[in-house]
Amino acid sequence: MKKRIFLSACMAGLLSTAFSAEPIQVIQPVQNINLAQVELGKKLYFDPRLSKSGFISCNSCHNLSMGGTDNLPTSIGHGWAQGPINAPTVLNSSMNVAQFWDGRARDLKEQAGGPIANPGEMASNHSLAVDVLKSIPGYVREFKLVYGDDSISIDRVTQAIAEFEKSLVTPNSRFDQWLLGKQDALTEKELAGYRLFKESGCTGCHNGPAVGGNSFQKMGVIEPYHTRNSAKGRAAVTGKDADRFMFKVPTLRNVELTYPYFHDGAAKTLTEAVDIMGRLQLGRKFTPEENARIVAFLKTLTGQQPQFVIPILPPSVDTTPEPRPFE
Repeated sequence: MKKRIFLSACMAGLLSTAFSAEPIQVIQPVQNINLAQVELGKKLYFDPRLSKSGFISCNSCHNLSMGGTDNLPTSIGHGWAQGPINAPTVLNSSMNVAQFWDGRARDLKEQAGGPIANPGEMASNHSLAVDVLKSIPGYVREFKLVYGDDSISIDRVTQAIAEFEKSLVTPNSRFDQWLLGKQDALTEKELAGYRLFKESGCTGCHNGPAVGGNSFQKMGVIEPYHTRNSAKGRAAVTGKDADRFMFKVPTLRNVELTYPYFHDGAAKTLTEAVDIMGRLQLGRKFTPEENARIVAFLKTLTGQQPQFVIPILPPSVDTTPEPRPFE
């Protein structure tokens, strides 16, 4: 049995090497994570008590049953306020060069603390969020089990959430199966769409395992992008006018699930998004047939969605029964 597993692993490695010339690489299953932190982070991710209202959790805007987003042009935050930007998917987000559209967070840990304290999102603050968790006996016990002592801090909260988010990868898409040598995993139309995707220059930005997420690019290279959205892109972080409308390239993994598209959510369908990106970024007007081929290819990037049971959150009061004296 061990010999068979070894040979299978070797074959997968050889096939992966054979396709390494492709601009898109296979998504690997999650590796090197702390399972105890993942379980704690999962509870925190779904817990609305980290918000001021007690109604908004991380999952509210990054819904794991909806491709890791909320399928709204821009998200709804505290007090039902319409947010300023489209919620990017949390799936495969560990592969991003930075977090948020403008890259203001270096990693998932730094990102996890942002929405908690943002007045337009969860509208709490880090001190209050930590105090809430300290008041919940179930969390006190679990933090001690995971970290070895009674301390609950925003550093540990965000670390646990980030570790859970690292587990949210989506391997084994039909395109990955094709990359690994399963020639019948894609139809002729889908393969034609992939060839057109490469020949047109789309892979200049959408490449790597996540098919994006690894660079910042200007929105509107050939033609200006007209939007009512006030987001400035990287310029809001760097203060440089040259970075205006420079946004992190979104991942195209699971893209059929993460509509609407762009930082302002203006493109309702993949067909519309492909048309706009062709004209604005590449100076190319795709025919309806070409557009349909590219869309067909993009749908092959949908991978296995994370499978888990939504956690039962610790109750706000201790329901552990008092120990009974020996009778």
